[in-house]
Amino acid sequence: MRITKESSHRGGYGGNSGMNTRDLEYLVAVAEELHFGRAAERCNASQPALSGQLRKLEDRLGVKVFERTKRYVRVTAVGDRIVGRAREILREVEEMEKIAAAHSDPLVGACTLGMPPTVCPYLTPLLLPALKQHLPEVGLELIEDFTDHLEQQLADGRLDLAILATAPTRANLSEIVLYDEPFWVAVPDDHPLARHSTVDIERIDPEELLLLSDGHCLRDQVFDACRLNRPRAFDIPGPRTQKTSLSTILALVGSGDGITLVPAMSLAGGRAADTGIAIRRERSGGAGRTIRLVHRKGYPRMALVEKLAETVAGILPDTVRPAPGPRNGAPPERSRRTTPRRGR
Repeated sequence: MRITKESSHRGGYGGNSGMNTRDLEYLVAVAEELHFGRAAERCNASQPALSGQLRKLEDRLGVKVFERTKRYVRVTAVGDRIVGRAREILREVEEMEKIAAAHSDPLVGACTLGMPPTVCPYLTPLLLPALKQHLPEVGLELIEDFTDHLEQQLADGRLDLAILATAPTRANLSEIVLYDEPFWVAVPDDHPLARHSTVDIERIDPEELLLLSDGHCLRDQVFDACRLNRPRAFDIPGPRTQKTSLSTILALVGSGDGITLVPAMSLAGGRAADTGIAIRRERSGGAGRTIRLVHRKGYPRMALVEKLAETVAGILPDTVRPAPGPRNGAPPERSRRTTPRRGR
């Protein structure tokens, strides 16, 4: 089977009986949208052209990929396998294009960067202006998602890079440590712990601890920092323990509803934006997390990886600890060896 790349192709095989990537893009779009009109709009094509090409593709394959009626579009059983293979082929073609682009200039072109919700809103306001200055020809697309989802997308090539708060677990991924981020203690300003300049983490009552909902890696990291064994009360969904964002948790702290641990980057100048909150350093200084830049092994744009790591190092506030040592293509030595429990 012959696969050709014709970005201007909009319909008709002409004299070429081979399949091209545009046809595969049509195939995947219809399978995901389950609507020919929306798929055509997504592909910047007319609906008749898209429908005609897919009928020709089905004729060539000798099977029906889609079951069509006036009310719905469904993917057939064999079509599901064909669409899966089409996705793989398109990813391989994209990877080949990236390799070619990286050979000419790794600091030019598109780059998809993933971050979890407990990193993205606090790092990006510092990172984006710096990237415009230091990597002006890189078209950055930010993806915010849970850590496990980002790792999977990175491992199978749907992401270029990810900045994560946990060590990668998949065999084809590698990391560069960017910085260590301490946890600070946020308490209501009339709480007894607010009278101290630092807080012993062991003095925090687990019944007062406010946590992010399951799926956030920060939830497990707070459990580790407080040396808790996930008692049953924490696993029961409820208004006191299941929260979806740090801003929500801090608002609850400000209302006197509990205590939490927050990453230093989430606090502007060591202060919370919400009133009624006292921010205190954790006494031991050991509670925190390590932020990493993660990439696939053999990623062709390592010059971009190194430049991005260098850019992050130049924007960090003094509330975090940058990774030690210059980067020369090898990951710097980690400043902390503990590996927190996995989150998603």
